[in-house]
Amino acid sequence: MRVLAVVHQDDAGPGVFAETIAARGDSLEVWRPDRGDEPPRDFDALMVFGGAMNVGDPLPWLAVERSLIRGAVSAGTPTLGVCLGAQLLAEAAGGSVRRAASPEIGWREVRVAAGDDPLMDALPERFAAFSWHSYEAVPPPEGVTLAASDACLQAFRLDGTPQWGIQFHVEVSAADLRRWIAHAHTDPDASGVDTEALLAESGPRLDAWNELGRELCGRFLDAAT
Repeated sequence: MRVLAVVHQDDAGPGVFAETIAARGDSLEVWRPDRGDEPPRDFDALMVFGGAMNVGDPLPWLAVERSLIRGAVSAGTPTLGVCLGAQLLAEAAGGSVRRAASPEIGWREVRVAAGDDPLMDALPERFAAFSWHSYEAVPPPEGVTLAASDACLQAFRLDGTPQWGIQFHVEVSAADLRRWIAHAHTDPDASGVDTEALLAESGPRLDAWNELGRELCGRFLDAAT
């Protein structure tokens, strides 16, 4: 199976998902719309990842990316959007994006609202998720709420399709997480974050979190297949 990963910056790529894709013998192609690369046209599954930009930013290449995601939604292509990717998926399906009740940066409790789902079955009823976002996806009316936190929707599925959005970063590698924390000063919404405490808290959690990410990715690929 050919998996296309839409990546918006160097430290926000497939992370541990790439390990699962390789272990299964599937192929992974990375597309960087921010570099002006032509969008691939032949893929079996789509993953759209995060980035420091927002859906409403006036970036010309976002229009090209939106077109690709809308095409995937229309075609029923298996799709998994993460953070910004989830917001772009919701928008492409007729939903919207808005400011969350509060930024979520660090480990936050997420509650699964619908466990009978191919992806959510991998998650406990309540779990601490690593998040880094200030906006949230608002799916269209046919969107199915799968998980939420106190601040916002955390996971949804477009009903009747193999298309999911998740707000938390279950894909993030240890190296990328450390880079995000080191550059927290570049995010105005992270001004109050104690980066040393967050780094210390993250260390003991990462192995289990990465394993959960590999399992969730595998479940998505199973559904895509």
